[in-house]
Amino acid sequence: MRYIKLRDLRVSRIGLGAMGMSHGYSGSGSDDAESIRTVHRAVELGVTLIDTAEIYGPYTNEELVGRALKGRRDQVVLATKFGLVSHAGAGAGNLDSGPDNIRTAVEGSLQRLGTDHIDLYYQHRVDPNTPIEETAGAVAELITEGKVRGFGLSEAGPDTIRRAHAVQPVTAVQSEYSLWTRGIEERVLPVLRELNIGLVPFSPLGRGFLTGTVRSTDQLDASDFRRGNPRFSGENFQRNLRIADEVQAVATEVGATPAQVALAWLLAQGEDIAPIPGTKRVSRVEENSAADGITLTSEQLAKLSTLPPAAGDTHTEAQAQMLER
Repeated sequence: MRYIKLRDLRVSRIGLGAMGMSHGYSGSGSDDAESIRTVHRAVELGVTLIDTAEIYGPYTNEELVGRALKGRRDQVVLATKFGLVSHAGAGAGNLDSGPDNIRTAVEGSLQRLGTDHIDLYYQHRVDPNTPIEETAGAVAELITEGKVRGFGLSEAGPDTIRRAHAVQPVTAVQSEYSLWTRGIEERVLPVLRELNIGLVPFSPLGRGFLTGTVRSTDQLDASDFRRGNPRFSGENFQRNLRIADEVQAVATEVGATPAQVALAWLLAQGEDIAPIPGTKRVSRVEENSAADGITLTSEQLAKLSTLPPAAGDTHTEAQAQMLER
């Protein structure tokens, strides 16, 4: 496994997103033992960037990651997120990045994760009711106290990134980025490179679609959030299967899996990018991690880069209202 720097934070080129172990996807929360084995295997393979959030569950994913990292904490760069749980009474799913809420959130995350510090602490979504300068200042205080090592933003736009960075240097921005979600390339990515901020793409496999294994929504549990996602619905789903088939065609040429090709394309976009494909299975973390060793030709990269845009929005209307791009 190769390693890069997100600003001054050294991480594995490919990380591990833990959300699906407890939240959102088919089978979430059904096999904690396998999820813990997956974290252990990831660490064995050299994966150091482990990503979770207090909203996942809520809380249960941080607890799971904390159990999995017991005795292994010093081998990983641990990332979690605040701001999608209001601890003042509104509860889970409500934006609150006020300083008091951040204070409450970090203490809970530290306890659940079984650690005395968080390596990368993200604002999960921009809170329009709290100036970003106040949020950044609150995290800066936590950094001074040693409870947090680096400050991150998730799905923030250029103006917010600049304003936050002026108060507390931003280590990384997390945003959805993959072969079928490329909206950050025009406005966000240039700002990150100007300010020497790393990029952590989530859903780098298109929420599993680019793996080619999801051929029908009948494969998804009723509780799976993808059933309500526009790209997995109706005609959009059928049109997007063509993109998955094109990725499969390149994978056949390379002698790799579609997931590995999708990740290899993402890694080829720059040395400041560390995607966090999510999984709850040992076999998948082994497959994803091996993508670091795959090199695509210029022709293959060009073919993938010119695939047609995915049909349908990447979020529901309610989810999209929380995004800045």
